[in-house]
Amino acid sequence: MPGEFVWLLRELFTVVLDGRNEHLTDGVQRALGRAPKDFADYTRETAATGIWSN
Repeated sequence: MPGEFVWLLRELFTVVLDGRNEHLTDGVQRALGRAPKDFADYTRETAATGIWSN
């Protein structure tokens, strides 16, 4: 049984989710009305607000 799951995971990550079917969309722009942000920029800006401080 675990061998079947290993095969499935290997198939998913080496064939299905390997990036060859990846394409960019404008979903963030359409949903939020702004261009997407780099995650590092987002975390830096959010941390500067103090929201994550105790």
